[in-house]
Amino acid sequence: MKLLIAKLSSLGDVVHTFPALTDAVRRVPGLVVDWAVEEAFVPLVRMHPAVRHVIPIPMRRLRKSPIAGWRSAEGQAVRAALAREPYDVVIDAQGLLKSAAIACFAKGPRHGFARGSAREALAPFFYKRGHHLPETEHMAVRIRKLFAAALGYAWQDLPIDAGLAIEPAQAAAPYLLMLHGTTWPTKTWTPVRWRELAQIAHQAGLETRVFAMGEAERARAEGIARDMPWVHLVPPGPIDRLAPVIAGAEGVVGVDSGLGHLAAAIGVPTVGLYGPTNPRLTGLYGPKVLELRSFRPCAPCEKSRCKIAPHTIEGPPCMVDHAAHAAWRSLNVLRFGHADAMDKARRAMSQGAGPLAPGGGDFSLAGPPGS
Repeated sequence: MKLLIAKLSSLGDVVHTFPALTDAVRRVPGLVVDWAVEEAFVPLVRMHPAVRHVIPIPMRRLRKSPIAGWRSAEGQAVRAALAREPYDVVIDAQGLLKSAAIACFAKGPRHGFARGSAREALAPFFYKRGHHLPETEHMAVRIRKLFAAALGYAWQDLPIDAGLAIEPAQAAAPYLLMLHGTTWPTKTWTPVRWRELAQIAHQAGLETRVFAMGEAERARAEGIARDMPWVHLVPPGPIDRLAPVIAGAEGVVGVDSGLGHLAAAIGVPTVGLYGPTNPRLTGLYGPKVLELRSFRPCAPCEKSRCKIAPHTIEGPPCMVDHAAHAAWRSLNVLRFGHADAMDKARRAMSQGAGPLAPGGGDFSLAGPPGS
């Protein structure tokens, strides 16, 4: 059986599709998979070993002048690639008009979200069959259900597995990875909080790494690392160069961003800090994740500008409320099963005692989130 996936963007949305693809490969023997995705995310899609061909879609250039774009040599090449061979099933896993249109260029019966559950109401008109999967569950779960319905298998007993086998980056010392970059000012945590977390990690024997993607992110990263020689900046690079750095971390703490979703999918212990956005439907999805959410009555507001602190450049109140020690204790839950496990062991060893046996702590990890 041959399958074409139309999931064009973004980083987090693409990552949320990986578990469904892993399900399909396990349930459908001999499944051959191609994937249509925007150019920027081609290296990301290639990380999944089940993908045979990736079809790059230059969506930004095509949308600037759609008629001329699709008539151009580049547009015709995209259409030819999509129609090169017939598929047994074509799945639009995005539910947008642009993804539905891309799916239409392929040869094969199209499946997607039905009316009332697709992100754009007109998209289902392009499908041979729409599947009613309302927005009451996490997007990754809905996509898993979509693939199962389109390909005809049961998925409920399958584990959460993105199917990514990424070789961890080599490091001289174990490290915490802090993902501070994000698209909205309201999603940011303050440099003070990041520095507090780096100090806690240092006291626990971990170095810290921070990405520096772009001018604003680099300025923030340099501020975080100031006078902290154990904090190291990771230079910009493509996603396939950043992924090993993520995979090699002892743990990840991050704000709402695509790289946080990738860390969760890889299976690295990942703590997400949420304020203006709601993680219930599009939060972290993986075997070792915890999310800290704001308890303010205004959250989640789903706004890029804070109404109660409109002049805040970074770290609105709903995000500043998250304390560094709370993020660290949550990470310990994922790593050791108890919030105080590492701290108690460190204190005991510093007093001359041997390592503690498992036990103690304020709370334990009851099971994998998202299951």
